[in-house]
Amino acid sequence: MEINSTLIMAVAFAFLIAFVFSMFGQGGGSVYSPLLLLLGFTAMISTSTSLVLNLITSLAAGYIFYRKKMIDYKVSLIFAPGISIGAFAGGALSKSFDTTILLWLFVVFLLVVGARMIYSYWEKDKSEQAVPASLSAGKYVLIALVGLAVGFIAGLLGVGGGILIVPFMVYVLKYPTKIAAGSSHLIISFSALAGILGHMTSHRFDLPLVLAAGVAVLIGGNLGARVSMKVNTKLIKAGLGLIMWAFVVQLLFKLLG
Repeated sequence: MEINSTLIMAVAFAFLIAFVFSMFGQGGGSVYSPLLLLLGFTAMISTSTSLVLNLITSLAAGYIFYRKKMIDYKVSLIFAPGISIGAFAGGALSKSFDTTILLWLFVVFLLVVGARMIYSYWEKDKSEQAVPASLSAGKYVLIALVGLAVGFIAGLLGVGGGILIVPFMVYVLKYPTKIAAGSSHLIISFSALAGILGHMTSHRFDLPLVLAAGVAVLIGGNLGARVSMKVNTKLIKAGLGLIMWAFVVQLLFKLLG
């Protein structure tokens, strides 16, 4: 496959991923990286490009949530230091990891995330509650630790972390789902930027890929966030979980030759 057709496919898929994932507070990094790997890009280019696309998607979608007043800035800023440090470290250390190890990490990550998204189809709708007036000292510490761990995974694999942040905010911190989704976009922007800086310490980016796919996700993320205000995303999330498992099969074929 020639590079031009590969680039076109990468841009088209980037738009679709940004459109769908931005509907429920995620940047799409859990799919960008393995997709680029399967299209033939190197592990380093795939993960670093994914972080850039995550940043653009989160900013585009986050603006829509900002206008709807669906972002909790206090909890987002509490997440920021830990997730930024973790993401920078993950990005800077990513070059030290063998490509095969990274691929196996993607397999495990996609299996777990896919299962979580498929399970959400059968989850009972929880009654939405108000944003917590305050958080305990223990939860502040927990946010810092979770942020550090999610940030490291995000920087290492080029994922946004929204798939982990949103459930944590909803089920542990007791935030309304849409506020958690909106806040996660702001939180992801911190981790993505820090991860990008970490990657910049070890290798160069593929600028044509970043620029072309960046425009696609800017449009897709904005449109997806607008649609999210009007639709129930349960079926979409379950379908994406199955797509992630399909990626797992493809990655296993690649790993096992």
